[in-house]
Amino acid sequence: MSQALTVLPVIFWGVIVLSVLVFAHEAGHFLCARISGVRVTEFFLGLPCRFHLSKRSRTRGTEYGITPILLGGYTRICGMSGSGNEYLAPILAGVQKHGRVAVEELATEVGCTLDEAYEALAILVDWASVEPYYNPELGEYEHQDRWPQAFQTVARDSNLLTIYDAGHNLDHADSYAAGTPQPLADDNAEAFFETERSHTYQGASFPRRLLMLFGGPLASFLTGALLIVIALSVLGMDAARNVNVVGTITEGSPAAAAGLQPGDVLSVVDGTETSDFNSLAAAISDASRDGEPFEITYERNGETYTTTIVPDGSGYIGITAPIERLRMPVQDALAFTFEYSAQVIDFAVRLFIPTQTMEVMNNASSVVGISVMASEAAAAGPAQLVLLAAAVSLSLAFMNLIPIPPLDGGKILIEIIGAIRRKPVSVRAQNIVSMAGLAFFVLLFVVALQNDITRLMG
Repeated sequence: MSQALTVLPVIFWGVIVLSVLVFAHEAGHFLCARISGVRVTEFFLGLPCRFHLSKRSRTRGTEYGITPILLGGYTRICGMSGSGNEYLAPILAGVQKHGRVAVEELATEVGCTLDEAYEALAILVDWASVEPYYNPELGEYEHQDRWPQAFQTVARDSNLLTIYDAGHNLDHADSYAAGTPQPLADDNAEAFFETERSHTYQGASFPRRLLMLFGGPLASFLTGALLIVIALSVLGMDAARNVNVVGTITEGSPAAAAGLQPGDVLSVVDGTETSDFNSLAAAISDASRDGEPFEITYERNGETYTTTIVPDGSGYIGITAPIERLRMPVQDALAFTFEYSAQVIDFAVRLFIPTQTMEVMNNASSVVGISVMASEAAAAGPAQLVLLAAAVSLSLAFMNLIPIPPLDGGKILIEIIGAIRRKPVSVRAQNIVSMAGLAFFVLLFVVALQNDITRLMG
């Protein structure tokens, strides 16, 4: 039972800190996608799960919600996956023409295989251009582990805008209901397809794609900076005052036995005058060295007294400096933000210097270590917890910019390479690089987890 009570706060604070920070990171991607005019179908606190609580926005269609897997968050931006299927335009046109159509019939019309039709439809569903139709008479149901046998149109207004598009008006009398035949813009399948693609990540311009990818790290950086200002400038941090005044007395210590009390001003120690706590500590250390009793002169309530200290051999007499709450100017807190950011960048750079890689990895912490630190910080006070969250958020910002897929920095690198080559990097090449990057970060996680376990056991 006692072990469970020890572990529960670690899990609780780890989940809280990581969920909030990852959610803020995803919010950056979400807002930048919105600014870029790209469709966003989901924005959730927690990892994807079929069991969730959610509400759909009536103005932009995005489903906002929370899942029981509170280990971060996610945003579903349309068109993040590849769109190289050659049958996308005719299949989209076919669904528009029929309103609701069986995949087998659609494949026959277009002249492609059933697998190619399903592949194209899956991409169009991801774009929110069409939607699956689950027929209960065939035993089909939403969230089943396979696609249904038919797909249908989505609701559109008279300008063929969906609920996810800015400026739509689905309440207009000329709007089209889901599952009904709908026209093509200018009766041109290719033009309608390109219009739909323009509402997705793949169809966005190069600067807008970079904005969406940078959005997450930028949000994490701003979150970290805000948390540092809150911790250091609003909440403030406890710090020892460098004055020759007693803050606390340890019970049973030489100072307690001599009758000293908190608030006493210790002006002379064994003949040595003191003006601050540093000189006070040095004088006490010198006076205690030979183990002989010595006198301390102190002031209390305007009166001067002298008492005798009998050392116990430890070199300390059992007093601490008084504590005060210090609040840093905002500009100094922001300067601290950039100083810590420089340390994170240095850590990331040294990770890829062969002679320093293992040293850096041996100092890394996993989610377990972060959870333990969060629990300890929460016990120390709100300012310490907020400051730790700020450090994690800044780390999340800059570590995500490492140019290795599947991190944001890796995706940015792929976009830049595609722009230089004037054609997108193939999906196959992206998948290969992403798998290699994922393997590297799995290794890093295992090493960090081992570090955390070693620290906890030691």
